[in-house]
Amino acid sequence: MSIVVNLTKAKTIAHERRKLKRAEEFKPHDDIIAKQIPGEDATKAETERAKIRTKYATIQTDIDNAKTVDALKTVYNKASLGD
Repeated sequence: MSIVVNLTKAKTIAHERRKLKRAEEFKPHDDIIAKQIPGEDATKAETERAKIRTKYATIQTDIDNAKTVDALKTVYNKASLGD
């Protein structure tokens, strides 16, 4: 008996992990912007947030474009979503 993986559900799980990882990377920059921490550069924080958005938009596209479970696994591992 073999295990069958539902690609659509697997993509949903990958997207959930992507969102969690993105939120983790946003957090220090969100704090600077939201709390207006003295001595911290809000412009630099927003620039870093833009880089993070771009990175995770690419991962989102890669997840959406995965046609097989193996292709999705490759995206998942390459993006370190399991860490």
